[in-house]
Amino acid sequence: MHIFYITKEWRTGSLKWTIALCYPPNLQRPILHEWHLERLADLGRVLHTEWSDPEQARRALYEADAAITSWGTPRLDEEWLCHCPRLKVVAHAAGTVKGLVSAALWERGIRVSSANGPLGEGVAETALGMTIASLKNMWRIDRAARAGGWTEERRLARELYQITVGVIGAGKAGTHYMKLLRPFRVKVLVYDPFVSRQRLAELGATRTELDELIRQSDVVSIHAPLLPSTRNMLDRGRLMAMKDDAIIINTARAPIIDEEALIEQLSLGRLFACLDVTSSEPLAADHPLRSLPNCALTCHIAGAVSNGGYRLGQFAVEELERFKRGMKMEGEVEREQMEILA
Repeated sequence: MHIFYITKEWRTGSLKWTIALCYPPNLQRPILHEWHLERLADLGRVLHTEWSDPEQARRALYEADAAITSWGTPRLDEEWLCHCPRLKVVAHAAGTVKGLVSAALWERGIRVSSANGPLGEGVAETALGMTIASLKNMWRIDRAARAGGWTEERRLARELYQITVGVIGAGKAGTHYMKLLRPFRVKVLVYDPFVSRQRLAELGATRTELDELIRQSDVVSIHAPLLPSTRNMLDRGRLMAMKDDAIIINTARAPIIDEEALIEQLSLGRLFACLDVTSSEPLAADHPLRSLPNCALTCHIAGAVSNGGYRLGQFAVEELERFKRGMKMEGEVEREQMEILA
């Protein structure tokens, strides 16, 4: 059934908005707080669709002028959109819209926004934390300290100072990661063929080719989308070209790294890896990455977890407010962008 949260009406002339919340109410992470719902009520009637009952969901969408989607929302293809004659805008309170949108939205003139930006902020913050923790050798120091050790592991700790950090991918997460690195005295190299040298210079970074970045960097942080051109981008040859004691951080997509080749290099003790994403989640009990002491695993927490979901909900509400005022939405996704988006 439909759950009507708040029923203030918003009118411009004779126009009244209905805003459908089109995601499962039992998400693992919260999306909208009570104060978000109150802000939405200033725009119109707010209702939550019941996706377990497709017929009721279709009736709800029939009334909707705007929709907030998230993880668990079915793909908005022609079959669904034929039930949405009034729909004007979709604000996706999650990251990528690739599994959500279809060409039918743009063909109908429906605008689309993604919260990939605020989601990327959480990813970048996680990557920075991994950068500092792995340079400090915290994971191995923790194990050593628990076993009674002290000096041996402690001497391997390094600072985020006068080193080279390589950033692969200058999208939302990669760009925010570079901004977070600004207070530190480090050299930042970036590989992203879609971003200009001038834009990267504004972020305090230098654009370079991937192989040069791999050779020079003490830390390599991956923020690229998974595309045919980025699958196994870090293959055996590039992993072998990395500096001894270099750190590789992956908060993006697992297949960007050749996992078998990574295991080989980690087994040699040359590198340290922080992996938020892996080929299977969770990894099998006997998977080699589970037992390697120079690999930290963090169970896909880099994006929005627990209260971090409110950041996405807040953005979605603000996007609808911008749309209502006739302003450009900050996270608007154009049809032409789909081929290069994560």
